[in-house]
Amino acid sequence: MQQRIPYDGNDLGAVYTKKYTAFRLWAPTADAVTLCLYREGDGDCLSDTLPMKRDVQGTWTIRVDGDLRHVYYTYRLERSGKTVESQDPYSVAVGVNGQRSMVLDLKETDPENFKEDHGPVFSNRTDLVICEISVLDSTADGSSGVKYPGKYLGLAEKGTKNKEGEATGLDYLKSLGITHVQIMPMYDFASIDEAAPKKREYNWGYDPLNYNVPEGSFSTDPFHGEVRIREMKEMIAAFHREGIGVIMDVVYNHMYRSENPLNSTVPYYFFRQNPDGSFSNGSGCGNEFASERPMARKYLIDSVLYWAQEYHID
Repeated sequence: MQQRIPYDGNDLGAVYTKKYTAFRLWAPTADAVTLCLYREGDGDCLSDTLPMKRDVQGTWTIRVDGDLRHVYYTYRLERSGKTVESQDPYSVAVGVNGQRSMVLDLKETDPENFKEDHGPVFSNRTDLVICEISVLDSTADGSSGVKYPGKYLGLAEKGTKNKEGEATGLDYLKSLGITHVQIMPMYDFASIDEAAPKKREYNWGYDPLNYNVPEGSFSTDPFHGEVRIREMKEMIAAFHREGIGVIMDVVYNHMYRSENPLNSTVPYYFFRQNPDGSFSNGSGCGNEFASERPMARKYLIDSVLYWAQEYHID
């Protein structure tokens, strides 16, 4: 494995302000990187391409003046005569099916009084009573009586009942006497076509695509990147108001497919290889995250902290 230059800054991704957005990508093996700007999260709507500048510790940067809020983007990387286009590994928002990253002011996604939101505190963790749930399965059936079945907002509703008058959704979970829900994957995963909800596709979500973005099929609008973020925060805040903590199930140990933002940006760095160069399959799910490598380890830590700080995951 060729030695890669680690980056120790905290500004990877797109850092937004109303006056400009600063982009920084760690791609030490790239020969050139171009920032591609799009009007929408899908479709033929490229609006600009801007060459990025090689910067410190293997990163590429560019500052784009003006208000880029809700503009979508990708990176086009040239390497050994070949070109690949990828979303940002440090995406915090994406368009439909997670194929393009999105510039966003995260403050606009906060529900009312979200700064004061927090989960329950337990001095003794043996007192936790945890119920594992799925966003989809918890309210998807018509008997749940919720307005938004199978969605983040469906789990945020109070006062829902089935035809027999029994509590459903959030009220039912509260009645169990639990202290926490452990929610099965709700980061952005690859196996569900968010643009075609009528297909009624199903997957538990253990095939990550964008680790730091909510799954769009659980939102009421997967085409606008800010919606899924706001609705997930509303769900978390609803649990917290009931005194229920939220644990998030994340499989950082594999990404299932080699076609992903991490491997597209720095091939063969984030995943372990066998002696013949193929990806190691120690996870049993297609590849194996190389957490012993500095930037892979940094990515995991940055991601965990992001979910805890931005979404108040417990």
